[in-house]
Formats: sequence, C-alpha cells, structure tokens
Amino acid sequence: MKRFITLLSILIFSGQFSFGQAIPRFNPDTVLSVVIDSVVVIKTAKAGLNQEDFIQRIITDTSFYEAFRAMKKYKFMAENSIFSYNKKNKVDGSIYRRFIHNPNKSAQKITYLVDKSEGNLHKRNGKYKLKTIELFDYIFANSYKSYYSPNTSVAHKGQEKNESYKDKLKTLIFSPGRPVKGVPIISNKTEIFSANMRQYYDYTFYSGTYLDSIPVYRFKVTMKDGLSNWTKDGLMIKELTTIFDKRNFQILGRYIDMKLSNLAFSFDIQMNIEMSYFMDELLPTKISYQGNWDIPFKSEERASFLITHRNYTDK
Repeated sequence: MKRFITLLSILIFSGQFSFGQAIPRFNPDTVLSVVIDSVVVIKTAKAGLNQEDFIQRIITDTSFYEAFRAMKKYKFMAENSIFSYNKKNKVDGSIYRRFIHNPNKSAQKITYLVDKSEGNLHKRNGKYKLKTIELFDYIFANSYKSYYSPNTSVAHKGQEKNESYKDKLKTLIFSPGRPVKGVPIISNKTEIFSANMRQYYDYTFYSGTYLDSIPVYRFKVTMKDGLSNWTKDGLMIKELTTIFDKRNFQILGRYIDMKLSNLAFSFDIQMNIEMSYFMDELLPTKISYQGNWDIPFKSEERASFLITHRNYTDK
C-alpha cells in the first residue's frame, strides 16, 4: 500500500497520470501502521482489561469527531487525492489539492499550493455528479473552511433535511457500532455489539506498536467462520479494527469494512482513519476510503480518496 500511495502521489504531482488508466484499488487498513508483537489474553492483561472495556470504549468514544473539530485551530499541511472510476475500475475523474491550513482570529485561511480536477465530475450548475464526492466535501472540506468553536454540535436546530441525513452518515463513519437512527434499512445493522448481534462475531486482541513508538492494543472484530452465506450477506459490518493506546486507552486508529446489498441499494466500502498526538491532543493524520455505491435509477458510483495531514503547529 505504501508503494502504491507513493506512486500515486508522484503521478499526480508530475502530471503523468492519464485517464482510462487502470490503477489498483488500494485497501486502506490501519493494521498496516501497526507492528504486532503478540496475541493478548485480555483477562490477564495489564490493568485487568476485559472484552467489555474495549467494547464500551468503542461505543462511547467521540475522539474521532472531536479530533476533526480540534484540527481547525491549528496550522497544518494537507493533501487530498480523490478518484472516480468506471465499471472497469479505470479512473475517469480526479481531484488533487495540496494546501496550507492557517487559521486566524477573523477567519479560516486556506492557501492552495495545488488545486486541480480532471474528468467529468461536475454538473452544469457546478455541483458534483457523485454523491460520494459531495459527502466528502461536506465532511472534510467544510471542516477545513469553517471556524473552530468548542461548542459546535453534531446536528443543528433547523438544519436542512439533507444536511441532517449527512450528519447521520457522519455518525456511521466516525462512530461505528452505535445505532444510526433515521437511515433506512441499515439503522439496526450497525449495532454489532448488541446482545443479538454478538453471536455472529469473533473478537481477537493483539499487542503491538503504532508509528514505531506508541504501545497499543489492536482489537479486531470479524465475522465468525462457519456462518451461512445468507447470514453473512445480512451482516453489514464485515470487520471493525480499533487501535488503542495502552498508556491511556485513547483510540488512535480505526479500520472498517462494510458491505450490504438489498432492493433499496448496495454498497461495498472500506475506510481507515488514523490519528496522532500534537501537544497532547489527538488530531487526524490519515483518512483513506474506497467504495462502490449502487442506488436504483442512478448510475453506480465508484470512488476512492486519500487525505493526509502533517506538520501541525500551534497558530
């Protein structure tokens, strides 16, 4: 994956990328950033941790959402690479942005070093053709531009119905395992730690090192072996891997693999979010996504994106 990302960056920056080219659809996985030392028997682990400690932390955690709010108050360098694909998985559109985020007291300031798009990604009115890219801009681009406020809430009174729906999808991205009420078909399929859903999943625990220096636990939730194909098809979350800092039990990374197909829609998504510390505050450093969406009466959407943040400094 690292070789692919490096190659991808070189192609974009140098302008050697061409449409119709078949580029491998990378599999974003935070496990690749963790060096595993050993399997852990949690019942005898340090501080008496048990399975329920990990589960409760995942269910109640808000660190990912908080990290995306907190990053607005810092200066940092960001790179955004977005791709759309045709049915043969060949690239038919791309967006590449590299910029410096530098907030000040009066407004957010974004200084673009590179900002280019290629392919047929926009409608005549300037809006994106793909809902996937529209959602990307809603969650991430708006976070760059909006001013930091410690009192910002997830949902706002009187917000438009479409924005409320997007906020529910944001919950699915940042807080998997929690119920997402109001999203048709999938609302009860996200609660993989409920009494009814636990029978379908296995839990494994590992001890490891994150970013070469941080001691971590890796808590991995996967579908049980031996399930019927019908049962597997009905389970939306195929895998959920979470990285915990051993020193304070903070969540540093998350990988999620989701897939579902029914009469209403079908999707196949893999997403990874990684964070690191700056001045003892958790801030996002890498977000990667790849996914296919197929909704009746609309064209199938295939897209991937890679977001990296680095060089955080206090404003």
